[in-house]
Amino acid sequence: MSADARRTRSGLPLEELYGPAEAAAAGAGDPGRPGEPPFTRGISPRMYLDQPWIMGQYAGFGSATETNTRYKLLLERGQTGFSVALDLPTQMGYDSDHPLAAGEVGKVGVAIDSLQDMETLFRDIPLDQVRQVRTTANAIGHVWLALVVALCERRGEDPDRIRILIQNDVLKEYVARGTYIYSLRAGLGIVTDVIAYCAAHLPSWTPLTMSGYHIREAGADAVQELGYTFANGIAYCQAAVDRGLAVDAFAPKLFTFLSSGLDLLEEVAKFRAARRVWDRIMAERFGAGQASRRLNIFAFSAGSNLTAQQPMVNVARVTIEALAAVLGGVQTLHTSAYDEALSTPTEAAATLALRTQQVLLEETGLAATVDPLGGAWSVEALTAELERRVLAQIAEVEEQGGALACIESGWMAERIAERAFTDQLEVEKGTRRVVGVNRHVDQGESVEAQPFVVDPAIESGQVARLRRLRAERDSARVTAALDALETTARAGEPIVEPTIDAVRSLATVGEISDRLRAVHGTHRPP
Repeated sequence: MSADARRTRSGLPLEELYGPAEAAAAGAGDPGRPGEPPFTRGISPRMYLDQPWIMGQYAGFGSATETNTRYKLLLERGQTGFSVALDLPTQMGYDSDHPLAAGEVGKVGVAIDSLQDMETLFRDIPLDQVRQVRTTANAIGHVWLALVVALCERRGEDPDRIRILIQNDVLKEYVARGTYIYSLRAGLGIVTDVIAYCAAHLPSWTPLTMSGYHIREAGADAVQELGYTFANGIAYCQAAVDRGLAVDAFAPKLFTFLSSGLDLLEEVAKFRAARRVWDRIMAERFGAGQASRRLNIFAFSAGSNLTAQQPMVNVARVTIEALAAVLGGVQTLHTSAYDEALSTPTEAAATLALRTQQVLLEETGLAATVDPLGGAWSVEALTAELERRVLAQIAEVEEQGGALACIESGWMAERIAERAFTDQLEVEKGTRRVVGVNRHVDQGESVEAQPFVVDPAIESGQVARLRRLRAERDSARVTAALDALETTARAGEPIVEPTIDAVRSLATVGEISDRLRAVHGTHRPP
């Protein structure tokens, strides 16, 4: 094995053999007890012994009717939480009949145009009995909040009894994913509105999930994934504090959303290092209490590692990624379906992804002891090295003026793009081995997955329902609610309450977003 091969995916050096001397040289010390700062070994003393991780599968396609059916099926099969995949038009604040939505309605998620769609999406699903409900809403995080609150009102339920996680991380959209709408500063302000509203009215909700996953999927390595995510997290927390919120009024509910990749030891160490870094940030920068210093982690198996070639091999990849997340002590886990490199998952593939988590929980004994790799010299050494590098990465962002300055200048996006180029070059040269792509390529017949195809008639049906809604609703009430929203936004006041009023009136996601576009404009990348 060459010296270059003895490095992790992110370039951390690996010793041929680890012992106490190698761990100490890397800066590893006593990792402490689970449930105690710096939370290296987990955020609670007994971790999965008290409660298993949440199996929060990400799903959604077509219309609300089709997605409702898929959710019920997965819940019947043992899923304990779910993430709502919204289609791109919805995420971008466009209604399904907008010209830019043509051909994209219901393709990579479910189309949600109004409160009526929300009622269909969750029909006959007891949301207060689901351990966690999460969504991809970022630039429209305030609209998603309003949709859930208005839905609960119609159902006669208390929204604060539902365990809602709003992704609501718009900063990473400007550097990694692209589903932004408004100018950067306006986007941050709306996120802060949501954080403040939840702190006052929905304290059981998670108003922000700091998303490193998309940064990693865009090409970042593990150090950049954590460094840029936490730099963004600092910006969010500072904005909320500047608004007058006490950090301990909102920070205990925050989650981070991280990738779980194939480099097993590095990924386990990454989750442990993430908790150490966040504990340090919250304690030293914000003077936060212990509850705010515990980092809740939602892990998502890395979709970028899945291949269209020999797709059944992805079953092995996803299992390893899930194993890394569980050994790393995450709170929520999504396991990708083996056919996701081809299309929206089939029912069978989605079920197998869920079963992968269930096997890890029920058959392996992993949940029977806390932090089973704790004290392993290699893991402790990698944890210490990752912590050191992540803190240095955050310091580098600060030297550039902080997260907002790095986003506005394009600096952060450039660093991610450079790393993505290097990674792809390694695959093409064969220095990073990928089975089925540059190693063990199958030249003969192989088992092929049958891709799932969204019925194109779903789009026309969604558009027809939307137009019928507009014809039947109280137009004067809608206009008055949208006028009030726009007036509030122009005055620079918090917009969550007028957004809820607009949703109640049956204003659509696109109509609400258009009024805010008129105030804040749209972002243009540098």
